[in-house]
Amino acid sequence: MTVDNEEQTPELGEAESPEEAGASDGTKSSRLDEEGDVAADYLEELLDIADIDGDIDIEVRSGRTYISIVSEGTEDTGLGALVGADGEVLEALQELTRLSVLTATDARSRLVLDVDGYRDRRGRELTKIAREAVDKVKESSQDLALAPMSAYERKIVHDVVADLGLVSESEGEGQARHIVVSPSDD
Repeated sequence: MTVDNEEQTPELGEAESPEEAGASDGTKSSRLDEEGDVAADYLEELLDIADIDGDIDIEVRSGRTYISIVSEGTEDTGLGALVGADGEVLEALQELTRLSVLTATDARSRLVLDVDGYRDRRGRELTKIAREAVDKVKESSQDLALAPMSAYERKIVHDVVADLGLVSESEGEGQARHIVVSPSDD
């Protein structure tokens, strides 16, 4: 199992939280490095307990830690079990990892966990869903409710809808929280 730490510069258009904007770059960087190390240690233990093979990559960008668990080879490593149906296990594992960081550092974490490229694949699916929803709303001039999705997934859809010139809003509570795409108010 390997752990790679790679710091990258923030991507254009991605905002930092107010706490991060006020912190010096050195302080923020060391906090994010510590967050990544704690999370990687936690995940490495979990992989060992579950007897699942995988490499852990840590990347810091845009004031956030991104951790990826990737396959070591081409054979089935069992990483799919860490994603689960519709990413539910991945979301739970991300929250447990954030709790591990909170316990060790007394600081809330906004880390993003990915397993075997699931978030990239899902991001492409969500972009397609958002584009199709925008097309339908433009055609019908009627609001369109999408299926429930996680906060991370809703953020991706909101961004795509806004880029395409329409309006979207999250509605509902808990597991039923979903996006409604509406024609623009222009």
